[in-house]
Amino acid sequence: MSEETASEKVAEEEIVIEVDEPEPTIEDLPGVGPATAEKLREAGFEDLLAIAVMSPSELSEQAELGEAVSAKIIAGAKKLANIGGFVSGAALLDRRKRVQKLTSGASSLDELLGGGFETQAIVEVFGEFGSGKTQIGHQLAVNCILGLEQGGLDGEIVYIDTEDTFRPERISQMAEGVGMDPQAALDRIHVARAYNSAHQMLLVDEIKRMAKSLDVRLIIVDSLTSHFRAEYIGRGMLAPRQQKLNRHMKELKQVADVHNAIVLVTNQVMSKPDSMWGDPTRAIGGHIVAHASTFRLYLRKSKGGRRIARLIDSPNLPEGEAVFTVTSEGLRD
Repeated sequence: MSEETASEKVAEEEIVIEVDEPEPTIEDLPGVGPATAEKLREAGFEDLLAIAVMSPSELSEQAELGEAVSAKIIAGAKKLANIGGFVSGAALLDRRKRVQKLTSGASSLDELLGGGFETQAIVEVFGEFGSGKTQIGHQLAVNCILGLEQGGLDGEIVYIDTEDTFRPERISQMAEGVGMDPQAALDRIHVARAYNSAHQMLLVDEIKRMAKSLDVRLIIVDSLTSHFRAEYIGRGMLAPRQQKLNRHMKELKQVADVHNAIVLVTNQVMSKPDSMWGDPTRAIGGHIVAHASTFRLYLRKSKGGRRIARLIDSPNLPEGEAVFTVTSEGLRD
């Protein structure tokens, strides 16, 4: 064999070694043909990991498959999916570098949140009527369109409106306040009115579909609990209500993680008259909503049109308060 032929053979072998095997897809799962794959994709399951972490009953319900078939598909997904085990703290710190911050327009509020509203997180904002919850939602929707150098995310916004509180006129005012064309701002905010809790939960699936073609960076649910509170009445309905709320928030968090987006949920409050001391105001949704939220902001009114935001829960920031005002141009110090 000549030296040229030998070197060509070595080169061919090296090329073969370097070729990566294709990643397994839904079609590679046992018992999944084109029709079943289509059903899984229509239900929002694009990758094997999403299927591997489901329970047979949940997959059966969402993809309209039999439980036995669902169990078989999940078992196959667990084998094929690259389910990572434990990773080092250093690796997680490196992964956290993807996290971005969105400005609120008020530096005191940004400082309270460690530089702004964080991506890959659910931020719950709760307080009495008129405390500024919807105003924060509108302001973040406008600021999200700004470029990264201006504290924005240069992305699209999805707004789930459950109480008919979205006002395009207010968006126009706030857009002008940051020097943005109001029509351009409104074009990038996609609003859907949710008429009941089931519709509200289905809209999250619609967001997953939209995110395939749009760079969705902010999801606003205003308000999270109003439909659940109205439909699930009495102690006997408390458990199913909390289960539905938990599932709803888990799906929202999944979208936030996958698309490096922020989920802002506003929440109603109730008063606890049996409280002997302290503020009797409590957020609706109890421990389920509290645990599912990454950051929790409690808003209350103050004198002279000012608002006080109190950070009451965060994984890495101390409790504290920030004072801001709501002007015609938006949130300001």
